[in-house]
Amino acid sequence: MSEILTATENSILTITLNRPEKRNALNDALIDNLKTALREADKDETLRSVIIKGAGKDFCSGADLSALQKISESDVLENHDDADNLRELFSLIRQVKIPVIAAVHGRALAGGCGLATTCDLVLATDTARFGYPEVKIGFVPAMVMAILRRNLSEKRAFELVTQGFDFDSATAERFGLVNQIFRDETFDADVNNYVSVYKKVSRSAVVLTKRLLYQMDGMTFETALASGVDINTIARLTDDCRSGIAGFLNK
Repeated sequence: MSEILTATENSILTITLNRPEKRNALNDALIDNLKTALREADKDETLRSVIIKGAGKDFCSGADLSALQKISESDVLENHDDADNLRELFSLIRQVKIPVIAAVHGRALAGGCGLATTCDLVLATDTARFGYPEVKIGFVPAMVMAILRRNLSEKRAFELVTQGFDFDSATAERFGLVNQIFRDETFDADVNNYVSVYKKVSRSAVVLTKRLLYQMDGMTFETALASGVDINTIARLTDDCRSGIAGFLNK
């Protein structure tokens, strides 16, 4: 059985984590296949967005038992390479030109919660559960902190990663980790309807906006403004912008 499933419809690529019997727990094969699918998506100029979701009852429960066993038996270099593999996945999600959206149902815990958090947008069912419980087994949600620190206040991020409790989707939305909550019964349709907006807006403008938004991390105010000038200039020269202006002026 394939670790992931892919399907494309209406310019949306849906990637399904396909280890339902393991609650879609992360292992090397799943991470590698997910990276391959994202790299292929980045090359496909017909796509407008990517959805990542889980098969079965959960989105993703984090690392599976075999992965934890591997960690406990590995030396420092092996553990570094293993951690770097996940780092590469998180980084890749931000490098993909188009929006990458997590569609979370059931549980998104530990590395699975990290995977969702790293996506550009997070959609959740009203019964979904989130959490970073790594500290309970002496682990550190180290790489996801790079994302949390940019999404949350320092004190909220500290609370989540040092107490390890899980929380519902309404709380995640209040914290700023979830964009929209939909009912379980209509979740797939609501997700597709929400994501379909990227079919209606300029692809090149979204690509440039995503790139600039994340490039601004760590920039000074003046540097960010200067980068905005560069992207603004590039956007004005795109076919989408020129046809959009022409259409507006001819109304």
